[in-house]
Amino acid sequence: MSTILITGATSGLGRYVAFELVRSGHTVLAHGRDPGRTGTLVEELRSEGEADGFVADLASLAQVRALGAEVARAHPGLDVLINNAGVGAGAPGSGRELSADGHELRLAVNYLAPVALTRALLPTLGTNTPARIVNVGSVGQEPVDFDDPEFTHGYAGFAAYCRAKFALAAHTFSLAEELAGTGVAVNVLHPATFMDTAMVREGGVAPWSTVADGAPGVLALATQDLGSGGYFDGTRPARANEETYDREVQTRLATLTDRLLAL
Repeated sequence: MSTILITGATSGLGRYVAFELVRSGHTVLAHGRDPGRTGTLVEELRSEGEADGFVADLASLAQVRALGAEVARAHPGLDVLINNAGVGAGAPGSGRELSADGHELRLAVNYLAPVALTRALLPTLGTNTPARIVNVGSVGQEPVDFDDPEFTHGYAGFAAYCRAKFALAAHTFSLAEELAGTGVAVNVLHPATFMDTAMVREGGVAPWSTVADGAPGVLALATQDLGSGGYFDGTRPARANEETYDREVQTRLATLTDRLLAL
């Protein structure tokens, strides 16, 4: 049985996956942004099995790094990280928003936060191999504009979301190469299209699927040896946006990422 950290566990897909994992005998470390909701969730999870809770706002890189340090200290046996938390396109007509660090919000939460959390936890994961990192991405992917990565011109919420998910996929593929031979696998997936979540409903979209439809792919990557450096549509191996595999794009993204995380 594994010790699994899942971000964004208080609602939607994260909550569903957390219960599936704890009922299967895994120790679930549930992250949430709200202390009350996180505490309530942990109580419910503990009625099913072993669980612990952690609170952090992933729009703050300082809190992301503190989360990583706290998890590593409290659970040195961590062997699975599920980067699930995310911010959707926003309400129709809503404008560009900033994170606590001044980054465009969707880039910050959907990309910079999982990268920073992964980096903070890699030493722990590396001592508990075979270990797995599961990045919850999206089929919605739009190439990053390296001339305007913070999307200061012509902003659109859905495009910002798609750019962050493109970056997450490209990062996954380059990280998999970096981690080859270490025993730490990393994959990215599109769980299901327009699941019935608060994020989708806020965007004014009628849900096409349920969180139960999206869970099998996440659960498979978290608990099975399915290789590394893959992109999955649900449980099926698939292809991400072709530009995510481009070495030049990956290199430019890595340079940009290091710069944004250092600001």
